[in-house]
Amino acid sequence: MEVINTSGRRKTSVARIYLSQGEGKITVNKREFADYFPSEVLQIKVQQPLELTNESGKYDIDVNVQGGGINGQAEAVRLAISKALCEINAEHRLTLKPEGFLTRDPRMVERKKPGRRKARRKFQFSKR
Repeated sequence: MEVINTSGRRKTSVARIYLSQGEGKITVNKREFADYFPSEVLQIKVQQPLELTNESGKYDIDVNVQGGGINGQAEAVRLAISKALCEINAEHRLTLKPEGFLTRDPRMVERKKPGRRKARRKFQFSKR
């Protein structure tokens, strides 16, 4: 099996992954996976597609992720892994699609408008 290269995005985070045959080692930005995502919730979020398709421990994943916060990065990695698993075996799509792991979440932070404090926040108004 050759190396599979996919990318995933969430908010302003972009994750590029290189998935190859191996023993289940995940490195994120040249650091240990558990070291980069210290929260157990984020670790579970990243491993969800592998657990769902029973592919955990079969592939080595090298991740480059940048931009955004730690939660957005974890969800970007999850999308990239899901896309890579579908490239390996098209039948994985049937299990990943209903869970929403193949859907790019388009929600972004709304920009600040001129004359306002935030995107929608208006200044305090008093009638008197």
